[in-house]
Amino acid sequence: MTHWMTDSDKPDDQFELAVKPRAKPKRPPMYKVLMLNDDFTPMEFVVHVLERLFGMSHAQAIEIMLTVHRKGVAVVGVFSHEIAETKVAQVMELARRQQHPLQCTMEKE
Repeated sequence: MTHWMTDSDKPDDQFELAVKPRAKPKRPPMYKVLMLNDDFTPMEFVVHVLERLFGMSHAQAIEIMLTVHRKGVAVVGVFSHEIAETKVAQVMELARRQQHPLQCTMEKE
């Protein structure tokens, strides 16, 4: 037996819920990690740091290292505040342990 929907079978439209559109969550601010040039840190060490701490390929690391060397500064990554802060601290600690004056900073994107 086929059942046909009648008006009494339909949901009552007058009781629709008023749902406020939810505001999109704001993306947290991102931070650029910058590596600064100096005349003393060996290029090989900078390449090593970029590969080890920033997961770059050897070719990418060389390209960024040369940008730092030529322009004085380069962005080596963009991260959330906590990750950027950690990366800067890791670079500085690694450089300090190797007695290199390599400087790394972060700034809001």
